[in-house]
Amino acid sequence: MARDPRKPLDTWSHLLASVRHAVPPIHPAATPFAVAGVGLGVLGWKWSWLRTLGFGFAAASLFFFRHPGRIGPDDPRAILAPADGEVCVVDETIPPADLGMGSDPLPRVGIFLSVLDVHVQRTPVAGIVTRVTHTSGRFLPADDPEAGDANERTCVRLTTESGAHVGVVQIAGMIARRIVCSVEESQRLERGETYGLIRFGSRVDTYLPAGTTPLPVVGQRAIGGQTAIGTLV
Repeated sequence: MARDPRKPLDTWSHLLASVRHAVPPIHPAATPFAVAGVGLGVLGWKWSWLRTLGFGFAAASLFFFRHPGRIGPDDPRAILAPADGEVCVVDETIPPADLGMGSDPLPRVGIFLSVLDVHVQRTPVAGIVTRVTHTSGRFLPADDPEAGDANERTCVRLTTESGAHVGVVQIAGMIARRIVCSVEESQRLERGETYGLIRFGSRVDTYLPAGTTPLPVVGQRAIGGQTAIGTLV
């Protein structure tokens, strides 16, 4: 029986497909960190400790900036978690004035991101960006109850087709001091679309429309772009 010359190619194709499935994509923000780590490892090749430090830093950067694909629930009314992490706040409070969502308390769900969590942010609903503001502030630990009002932050307000407003606040932490927000006012975003990133441990608060019942509880793990935190009325 003749040997099929295509079989090795098929085997490699299946292997590469398995690797691509197992290893999530990497956010472009990882590039300078990974390149610096590899460069350090190459330059320090003669010294094992420097080589290990460089390549270890590159690997850690790729891990930190991983950007896995996510599929949300079928219900189009579901409001999705904007970030991976532990739910640290579920309450009602007056939203930051930066959001322009009024002075009445609104339901809030806060998610704390450790350095081990995926750090991209995703839109909780589909809609038009109707406000983007950045406010300088302090750098309290991100899980501190006062961090939402006192820390440096970037606020994004989304307006759905039905006219509902949902606010998302990226909050800097004690270590996370670089907030990236890549959207502009009047831009349309789909639900679950990646719109930002916070480097090295942080928090993201979501302000829900009045009358919305938050679904998660404090201590629960949330998955950005997948876990429902509320339902549009």
